[in-house]
Amino acid sequence: MSDPEPAEEQREPNTDHLDDVDDGCGCTEIWEHLSEEREANAD
Repeated sequence: MSDPEPAEEQREPNTDHLDDVDDGCGCTEIWEHLSEEREANAD
């Protein structure tokens, strides 16, 4: 018998958008990275 799918609130969040961010960086670095990605995608 297989385990049932976890409830929506128990699933791990999708963090693919942070793959290019270094481990251990702070909020400012994450904010800058996301802003740069948004600008690049807007073009």
